Amino acid sequence: MEHPNKKVLVVGLGKSGLSVARYLSKKGAQVGVSELREESELDRALLQDTWQLGIALETGGHKEETFLNADMIIVSPGVPLDIGPLKAAEEAGIPILGEMELASRLTDTPIVAVTGTNGKSTVTAFLGSMLKGAGLEAFVGGNIGTPLMDYAAGDWRADYALVEVSSFQLDTMQNFSPMISLVLNITPDHLDRYPDYEAYVQSKLSIFRNQGAGQYAILNDDDQTLSQFEPAGGVSVFRYGLERRQNRQAHVQGMSIMAHLPGEKEEFFGLEGFKLPGRHNLENLMGVILVGLLLGIGPRIMQKTIEQFQGLPNRLEHVGTLRGVDFYNDSKATNVDAALRAVATFDRPIVLIAGGRHKGADYLPLVEASTGKVRKAIFLGEAKHILAEAFKGTIPFALAEDMRDAVSQSFSSSEPNDVVLLAPACSSFDMFTDYAHRGKVFREEVERLDHGD
Repeated sequence: MEHPNKKVLVVGLGKSGLSVARYLSKKGAQVGVSELREESELDRALLQDTWQLGIALETGGHKEETFLNADMIIVSPGVPLDIGPLKAAEEAGIPILGEMELASRLTDTPIVAVTGTNGKSTVTAFLGSMLKGAGLEAFVGGNIGTPLMDYAAGDWRADYALVEVSSFQLDTMQNFSPMISLVLNITPDHLDRYPDYEAYVQSKLSIFRNQGAGQYAILNDDDQTLSQFEPAGGVSVFRYGLERRQNRQAHVQGMSIMAHLPGEKEEFFGLEGFKLPGRHNLENLMGVILVGLLLGIGPRIMQKTIEQFQGLPNRLEHVGTLRGVDFYNDSKATNVDAALRAVATFDRPIVLIAGGRHKGADYLPLVEASTGKVRKAIFLGEAKHILAEAFKGTIPFALAEDMRDAVSQSFSSSEPNDVVLLAPACSSFDMFTDYAHRGKVFREEVERLDHGD
């Protein structure tokens, strides 16, 4: 990759794609970028950086000859691996890697990898806060925030690299072998990208593929798939769940979490000051605690982090109260399981705002979770008619033209002590640049209501 005549094609101009392109161009490779979107649709800052690096940029589609002319291809996570030019390159024997796989080969920093259908961003950030509280240097990134390549290509070295890993990133892994793998849950998602649910499950479980003796796997034992899965290769396995069981290293007891490593004493962690609502956050906290114990972080520091960590924006974020109605932004609930977890969090009547780009999932579990809890649902986006069909005859609903209309209708449909909950159960890409943009617009519309605009 350092040879000046090596031709490397980066597919997809996002943050991770630009990070790889920057690194390879500095190493003397001939770097090109192929992007499906038109130039006018791309982020101007990304374009400017690409031009400044002198990188050849192909936009508006992927040309097969561009792929076949490369010595190596680096695929961004958002690019499906079954597109024609990639299949042709694979058949031609051209090496195809992902950004995180390449980055992991460039660093010897111990990696703690977090994956799962839901909760991985919050858990990765939570771990970062815990290590910082312990006085340790930690890189926090991957699928959240900064690409691992930015860290691997830089001069600063941390004690640990805490990386959120998506299934799309796992699909391009070859040698990736974290010191600790934490899998939070596996439920149906991205069925618009995978041929079936089992293929998605296998993608998630591939995080353990290269782990072995001296490395650790931490699994949510309350998850049906993970409870039946046993990593191979001599990796040490630790499990957690809400109830005490013999094979579990962490469980909930009253207002405490009890956790221990094999052969060590049980530690108690109080939950009185824990600010993140819902059963799923309790499950995720147990995973965080087990990582902390494995890294040798003291119980007092862990307890302090439990009490101070505020969570992340767009994850059951309380954005305001108006006339006794609380507004919660869970824009990150981009799949059915995340949305039903959000609904299950509240014991007050809910007006639910859902919809966006359909990802192929069945909405019946969300209908069942909403029955008896959701007063009314407001649907928007490309999936609004699919959601309406699923909810028809069970829960009253209305259709909205945009987020302003959805927030206005939800407030009109609510009563004092209700919760207006944005939990879309869909991706954001029909109307917004990403889930964060969707959450920002929701917050702005709630604020507009509050100001009477």
